[in-house]
Amino acid sequence: MPRAVREKQMMDAAVQTFGQRGYRAASMDEIAELAGVSKPLVYLYLNSKEELFTACIRREAKALVEAVQAAVEPGLPADRQLWAGLRAFFTHTADNPDGWAVLHQQARSQGEPFVSEVAVLREEIVAFVTGLIGAAAREAHHDPALPDRDVAGLAMALVGAAEALAGWANETPGVSAKEAAGTLMNFSWAGLENLMHGRGWQAR
Repeated sequence: MPRAVREKQMMDAAVQTFGQRGYRAASMDEIAELAGVSKPLVYLYLNSKEELFTACIRREAKALVEAVQAAVEPGLPADRQLWAGLRAFFTHTADNPDGWAVLHQQARSQGEPFVSEVAVLREEIVAFVTGLIGAAAREAHHDPALPDRDVAGLAMALVGAAEALAGWANETPGVSAKEAAGTLMNFSWAGLENLMHGRGWQAR
């Protein structure tokens, strides 16, 4: 069997095991058995449990970012771009619950170096959403009136809400990716649309 195919089998088994059992509880024996290979072969290909977990984080993060970016079609109205990105995000996290558990639950609870790996994913997603919101806002009122820091803050808040909602959607029977995306659009878009037209909320 080609190395790439066997490595994918081991990675698939590792993501499933880490996602369902947790990093600490998962064993290399379980992963090897699920992949249908010997434990020494897992170590030969992926060196250690820590390196295997890191490789899982990187693979799942790359797949999530690519899914979101591929769904957003440049040139569409801002709300359609955001809707497409959110649907892709929630579809991917629903279709890959073990991968999402690795990224959102396991990696963040295990300290370094895993937390830093997830931070890279979050920075990519936030940067992408920042670009969407900033471009749409500037286009809406034809000047760079919305400060870059405000745009970045909005993107961070939106990504945080999406992460929390994905966890809820995956744990709540009957919640579809479309429903989760619609919930977040209803929560966020009215405010974003007002900001894009220069109608921000002001404290009295």
